[in-house]
Amino acid sequence: MPLSYPRSFPRLLAVGFTLVALPLMFALVSNAVSVDRLANRSQNAVYQAVQATQSSRRLAQQLTALERTARQMEILDDRSLLDAYTASRRQFEQAVAEFANLPLDAEQKGVLDDIVRGEAAAFGALSGPGPKSPEAGAAVESFVGLFEQAQALVARSNELIGREVEAMRETADRAQRITLWQLLALVPVVVFLVIGFSILITRPIRQIDAAIRRLGGGQLRVPVAVSGPQDLVQLGDRLEWMRRELLDVEQQKNRFLRQVSHELKTPLTALREGAELLSEEAVGKLTPEQREIAEILRHNSVELQKLIEDLLSFGASQFRKVTVDLGPVDIREVIGRVAEDQRLAIKARNLTLDIAAEDVMIPADPEKLRVVLDNLLSNAVKFSPPGGVIGVAAHFDGDALELDVTDQGPGIPREERTRIFDPFYQGRQAGAGPVRGTGIGLSVVKEYVFAHGGSVEVVDSGRGAHLRIRLPLIRAETAAS
Repeated sequence: MPLSYPRSFPRLLAVGFTLVALPLMFALVSNAVSVDRLANRSQNAVYQAVQATQSSRRLAQQLTALERTARQMEILDDRSLLDAYTASRRQFEQAVAEFANLPLDAEQKGVLDDIVRGEAAAFGALSGPGPKSPEAGAAVESFVGLFEQAQALVARSNELIGREVEAMRETADRAQRITLWQLLALVPVVVFLVIGFSILITRPIRQIDAAIRRLGGGQLRVPVAVSGPQDLVQLGDRLEWMRRELLDVEQQKNRFLRQVSHELKTPLTALREGAELLSEEAVGKLTPEQREIAEILRHNSVELQKLIEDLLSFGASQFRKVTVDLGPVDIREVIGRVAEDQRLAIKARNLTLDIAAEDVMIPADPEKLRVVLDNLLSNAVKFSPPGGVIGVAAHFDGDALELDVTDQGPGIPREERTRIFDPFYQGRQAGAGPVRGTGIGLSVVKEYVFAHGGSVEVVDSGRGAHLRIRLPLIRAETAAS
């Protein structure tokens, strides 16, 4: 089932941020509710503890006051103190009422009832005929038990407060554990959502970026396909339209190159045959000066034929993949053939060719390797100053053969190094010679080297240009077998 995207990229971002934020918001709300409940319970517990402590203390104080008044009545035998006892008793009843309003358990209620009944009995006895009666004395002594019951009530209240504190601590620990488990559960969920939406958001962007890179690199055969929000899909459609237009222009250019190259071969053939006849003195004996001119004509006709063949090779490479016919190749022999082909051009510019090549056999396509070295050496001749030195070196470097061609010309500017291997690109430096290059020589070098599984690069050097080719021997041997 194809993935359904929102209609616009901003909406996709909004959905992503919302889904990532929802678990976090849920966790925050859940924690806020738990903290609020715990805070309310703690507040109630503190309030009840304070009220219980105050009420218990007031109850004990009132019992002490009643006992003191009762003993004074017994000792002094003064019934006028009954009014003072009655006043203290009202305060005692108020303390009992306050204590009874607290959330008490059954044991506390029973003790409070016993205290109230005991005090009522004592008051009845004290209100009798005389304070000196045995009933009054027993009532006075009963206050000791009542006070002990009040102390037990205070202890029981403290015990209940301790239990409430312990319950709150357990509640806090449980809330902490719940928060921790929520965090542990939310982390993978949030990570999954972040990674998932990152992929969803970046995938169409990567597809667009890859399409632009392919178009910039001239890879026009791969269709542009962008999946994602509608606006990015429309952008991909625009890139696909651009690709088709560029492909059409490229095909027109290649057709033009093939036609022009084919039309040039007919007069070039006659020109080269005439130069060959002059060089062979078929029309008569030539003076040394005339022979040199005929040789120049022949050499330049060969150069022109090579340029036309490069154009044809480039045009053909745009429609089919370059293949190589691997076989054992003596690298020194190939370098010698190329040097011989460039001998007149090297001599005309008074250049020195320095060859340092190991005598080894490598698996390669001899003709394509010759074209590669010929293009590199002709570029070096073209850009070398008169009297300069051109170096050609070949040596093993691990599992690859390195071919280095250097010259003492102006070199290749750093900002042009990534483009000199593009078809028809010509740098700002103008080479010597009557005919300006086509700008496809290095592109042919790149394609032929890549067909061998190798690489070509520009190497930093103190002076002039330095191009290096690496041909992997393992891959080449495997392909040859």
